[in-house]
Amino acid sequence: MAVSGFEGFEKRLELRFSTTNNNPMGLRLIDFESLDQVLNEVQCTVVSAVANQSFDAYVLSESSLFVYPTKIIIKTCGTTQLLKSIRPFIHLARNLNLTLRACRYSRGSFIFPKAQPFPYTSFKDEVVIVEDSLPNSLRYRKASVMTPSTNPSRAWHVFTASADVEPDEPLVVVEVCMTELDRVNARSFFRRKGEDKNSDSAGKEMTRLSGIDMINANAFICDFAFDPCGYSMNGVDGDRYSTIHVTPEDGFSYASFECGLSLFDDGHGDISDVLTRAIDVFRPDWVSVATTYGGEDYNHEVTKRLERTLAKKLGLTCRSRLVDEFPGSGTVVFQSFTPRRK
Repeated sequence: MAVSGFEGFEKRLELRFSTTNNNPMGLRLIDFESLDQVLNEVQCTVVSAVANQSFDAYVLSESSLFVYPTKIIIKTCGTTQLLKSIRPFIHLARNLNLTLRACRYSRGSFIFPKAQPFPYTSFKDEVVIVEDSLPNSLRYRKASVMTPSTNPSRAWHVFTASADVEPDEPLVVVEVCMTELDRVNARSFFRRKGEDKNSDSAGKEMTRLSGIDMINANAFICDFAFDPCGYSMNGVDGDRYSTIHVTPEDGFSYASFECGLSLFDDGHGDISDVLTRAIDVFRPDWVSVATTYGGEDYNHEVTKRLERTLAKKLGLTCRSRLVDEFPGSGTVVFQSFTPRRK
C-alpha cells in the first residue's frame, strides 16, 4: 500500500425535504450559480451534467451530485469539505419553501486518513459538525461505526437524523467500495499518451472498453475521463441513478459503484446481477457492499442471494456481515468480500 496518494473513498451526504407547495420541480429550481457557490465551499466543481424529467445529475471534479425535487445526494472524494454543504443546501431549500425531513451521512475508512482535514480525521468530530448544522426538528438521530471483526481497518461509518420515526424513502441504496483493483482492468482508466481526445470522448471510450456500459444497458451515461488517469460517470434511467468513480493508480487503486433501486421491480434487473456486473469490471481484491433499506423492509434473502451470486460468479467469499437499525432511516447491511484464495 502506498504511503500517500489520492483518496478514493468518498464522503456521502443525502438530504431529504418535504414541501407544502405544488411546484413539481422543487430543489431543481436552485440556479446553477447557487449550486456552484456551494460546491466551491466543498472544494470541487461541475465538469459534466445531464438531466431528465426526474432529476439532474452532475459529474464533479471529485465525484457526483444528484438533485431531485425533494432530495439531494452529494458524494465527494479526495480531501473535500463535504459537510460545508449542509447549511447552504438547507438555506437554498428553505427559499423554495422546502423543509428538511432527513439527513444521512456515510463513508468508508479512508486509505490515507492522516491526509484528511478537520473534522474528517475523526468520525466523532464529523458527527458533531453534522448535528450542529441540522435543525432540532430532526430529533431521531443515531451514529454508528460498523466494524468487521475480520478487518477492523475497513469500517462503515453512518450518521442519520430524521424528523419521523418511520422511514419514507422508497428506494434501496447500494454503495459498493472496491480496493486493489485488477491491474489489467485498471489500465482502461488511464489516458493514452499523445491522444487528442477531450475528457468527454475519452470518457465514452473508457465506458465502452471497460464494460461499464453493460452494467445497466437502459441507462444514459454521462461520463468523464480525467488526465492522466481516473474516471467518473453518472447513469440516468428514469428516476433511478447510478454512479461510478475510479482511482486506478497501483498502490491505492479504488473504485466505487452506487445505485438507487427497488428490490422487486419491473425490468431493472436483480440487485445481485447488477452488482456482479459492476464488480466484475474491476475484479478487486477487497469489496464492501453497504445496502440501506429505507421504506423497504430489510430482506435477509436478498442479502444471502448476493453472497451466493458473488461466490458463484466472481469467486468472492463474504468475510463479514453486519446489520444495524437507524430510526427514521431504515436498516443498513454492511458486507465485505475477498477472493476465496485470500
